[in-house]
Amino acid sequence: MIAEIGAFAAALALALSLAQGALGLAASRRDSRAEATAAIAQAAAAMCIFAFACLIAVFVQSDFSVAVVAANSHVDKPLIYKIAGAWGNHEGSMLLWCTVSALFGAILASTRGRQSLGLWSRSVGVQGLVTAGALIYTLFISPPFARLDPAPMLGAGLNPLLQDPALVAHPPLLYLGYVGLSVPFSLAIAALIEGRADQAWAKSLRPWTLAAWTFLTVGIAIGSYWAYYELGWGGWWFWDPVENASFMPWLVAAALVHSSIVTERRGSLASWTILLAIIGFGLAILGTFLVRSGVLTSVHAFAVDPTRGIAMLVLLFVALGIGFGLYAWRAPKLSQPSGFAAVSRESMLVWNNFGLAIAAGVVLIGTLYPLIVEAAGGGLISVGPPFFNATVAPLLGVLFLLLPLGPMLTWRVGDMRAALMRLAPAAVLALITLFGALALSSWRAAPAIGLALGVWLVAGGLIYLWTRLQRGEGRLAAKIALMPLAVWSMSVAHIGAGVLTIGAIAETAFRSERAAALQPGESVAFAGGRVMLLEVRQTEGPNYTSNRANFQVDRHGVTEALSAERRFYSTSPMPTTEVGILGRIDGDLYIALGDAVRDTPGAWSIRLYHNPLVYLIFLGALMMALGGLLSLLALARRRKVAA
Repeated sequence: MIAEIGAFAAALALALSLAQGALGLAASRRDSRAEATAAIAQAAAAMCIFAFACLIAVFVQSDFSVAVVAANSHVDKPLIYKIAGAWGNHEGSMLLWCTVSALFGAILASTRGRQSLGLWSRSVGVQGLVTAGALIYTLFISPPFARLDPAPMLGAGLNPLLQDPALVAHPPLLYLGYVGLSVPFSLAIAALIEGRADQAWAKSLRPWTLAAWTFLTVGIAIGSYWAYYELGWGGWWFWDPVENASFMPWLVAAALVHSSIVTERRGSLASWTILLAIIGFGLAILGTFLVRSGVLTSVHAFAVDPTRGIAMLVLLFVALGIGFGLYAWRAPKLSQPSGFAAVSRESMLVWNNFGLAIAAGVVLIGTLYPLIVEAAGGGLISVGPPFFNATVAPLLGVLFLLLPLGPMLTWRVGDMRAALMRLAPAAVLALITLFGALALSSWRAAPAIGLALGVWLVAGGLIYLWTRLQRGEGRLAAKIALMPLAVWSMSVAHIGAGVLTIGAIAETAFRSERAAALQPGESVAFAGGRVMLLEVRQTEGPNYTSNRANFQVDRHGVTEALSAERRFYSTSPMPTTEVGILGRIDGDLYIALGDAVRDTPGAWSIRLYHNPLVYLIFLGALMMALGGLLSLLALARRRKVAA
């Protein structure tokens, strides 16, 4: 009965979303219609939330008469993974998409701000149509409440790779980012319909863009950390097409964050900001298509149904067709931007946008090219890390070289000489890092340049903070307390980008690894220490069995214990890896347990990695997300003061 109630609630949400779209687009001049649109948006969100709660309920109850529960849950699964099973599959994840879209539509309808009635009502209406499109796809192509007869007794179980705490949070966070980009899209379409994209519009756009980018940052970071400790291959990023599917909208959202600042502050780049909003949402739908169409084989992919993929492509073409069509018609009629000099904060933000957009385009080409070649009958080809490292890395390197200059320049007309003088200490530290890394790495240029760029970003962010603290009079502690949140947010995000760069370069360029076959009591020298296998024994988990290896690690005069597992789930033929990680200031000692060695009784295959400074990757990503959060708080505080 719960499933039928949930299906009815979702169908009612579809009807309400269609009404929201129609009334919102028609309510541009009448307050009563606009108020009705807002009420309908809130009702649609309530119905979607109720429908998703019903889906969680049937998972918790292990109601295997519901097909999606039977395929993705098991009676012996821990409660947290029963709940996560609601979004750990294609049908449930699409209902989550609809729920987030409807919820954002309700929030948008409740926060008009200083937008004109026409812009506000039409943006709420477009968001309603976005939600309706997702609901039509979900209810007719991927119904989450479809019944199964006869119902199995136990259920097939959730993919063991997804039974992990990080994967409980990773999909919802990514969806908050993906679907969060639908609101800038709705605001952009409304601006094109109205033929106006003023500073009040940009002020409404910016918090949504920041929120989407922040959620994407945290979601990608958690997914990267999950891949690092769960897949057992010692790395954190492989340029997998599904990884790229989330990275592309992240790059465009980062560009949109910066371009919306220029539009809000100076009234410039309005057309470009609208274009980025359209492209960003298009890439979010494309990412969903790549994960759920069956065109990719990946541990991250959910579905292998071409019919669903075609339907997702139809949604993509409809969204981009309407967006680009309106853009070609209306963009030339938007208000002309105010001018700025070639050397100014605006110009640095333009270069920032250019670099991020080009990087996203290169990732898009590298991701889709193998699919296009295969579809054209050209056979299977692979575009992997060498291509992306040779193309995207230099683009981001140039972008990072310019990044500290922007905050040092003033709006409209800047002084490059003064900015460079203030950044001279950062340049000196970067040069010292460059030559030191060259000497220590046998004159390998690429990692030395990467480390120097990371130091340049960190030092540049710290110098900007110090420059701001020098203004005015009073004690340093008081100045720190009174520092605007906007300054902290930008500095923390830029410093975080530098920290991530240092960690990524160090881990990628200086990682060491070794494979060994060990019997209990045997040891191997590795990374300036010695690793001994003590024992391998079988253990029982809630819904799995495992081979658990215990190790003794002697490094730097300290003896420590470490364990690694290989888990076997009755519902899956593939084992999963639970690695052992020993973190230190210089990096991680990382141990993965393999299979028993056939030719040597009692021996086990072991893979050892030393990943220097790898923790800086995840610390840097969290710092960037913290910068986004602080910027959101700054905007909220500013609006509260203005009110």
